[in-house]
Amino acid sequence: MIQTLFGSLKEDSEPKKKGLLDRMKQAVSRTRESLEERIDSVLSLTRTVDEAALEDLEMSLIASDIGVTTATEIVTALRERAKRQQIRDGAELKDLLKEQLKAILDEHQPTEKVVAAPPEVILMVGVNGTGKTTTSGKLAAYFHAQGKTVLLCAADTFRAAAIEQLEVWSERSGVELIKSRQGGDPSAVLFDAVQAAKARGTDMLIVDTAGRLHTKNNLMSELDKMRRTTERLVPDGPHAVLLVMDATTGQNGLQQAKLFTESAGVTGIVLTKLDGTAKGGIAVAIARELQLPVRYVGVGETIDDLLPFDSGVFVDSLLNS
Repeated sequence: MIQTLFGSLKEDSEPKKKGLLDRMKQAVSRTRESLEERIDSVLSLTRTVDEAALEDLEMSLIASDIGVTTATEIVTALRERAKRQQIRDGAELKDLLKEQLKAILDEHQPTEKVVAAPPEVILMVGVNGTGKTTTSGKLAAYFHAQGKTVLLCAADTFRAAAIEQLEVWSERSGVELIKSRQGGDPSAVLFDAVQAAKARGTDMLIVDTAGRLHTKNNLMSELDKMRRTTERLVPDGPHAVLLVMDATTGQNGLQQAKLFTESAGVTGIVLTKLDGTAKGGIAVAIARELQLPVRYVGVGETIDDLLPFDSGVFVDSLLNS
């Protein structure tokens, strides 16, 4: 029986959970240190939680790239809680803040798709430079390590380096690759890859799509065509459309992301380079403003540095649990 993409992410042991927490803590260390510098006084065990403390907390959240709108909503909710029932101290405020952040991250969990028959098709979308091709390779390695059969499709035919780069990841992960010449029709490559995956009974097909064409309209039209091609060949596909975003671009990447979510039918986010920024709060802003779940995070350069996203682990890591 083929497991779904989201079903395969469940952590089923405490050692694995602890390992994920340790790696996530390391990845968000810059954000955590930055937050601690700003809000230590706010979350002091002895400080009274008053209006001034809440205003300081709001500015600290904005500085971590959670965004003005989201930070305001969080603090407003905390303020309402304080009116109904006194917040005793900074420790309780910290716990309530964790609850607020986790609730935002968990609000838009996708409906689990049942894969009627293989392959399970995942389209990877996003602009060039976000780590989309690298992430496609790492995701293939992740599923391969789960014991699944995986096929990669090099459908970014407009950038020769993308095909070559995916070939390298194919070799590293021990996963086969379907490709064509540079400048070929991406949907034709996708067609070949789906047919190959069906013929071989392959569990997963991961498709690296173009991140840049001559105009945004051309790019979005091409992505829409690929999605429709997938739907025609795999009745319940694509099973996921993952938008790859660079965490270091922060709020600047959100508008760009909105364009993709509107045109490409995005179902989830992969946040790369989380270890390279002090503004990891962008994960919360993404969930709130795009109304999409973060599915994976990239935390380094090696092949196993792609982690399934766990909201509880992320919040605990961010607030130094």
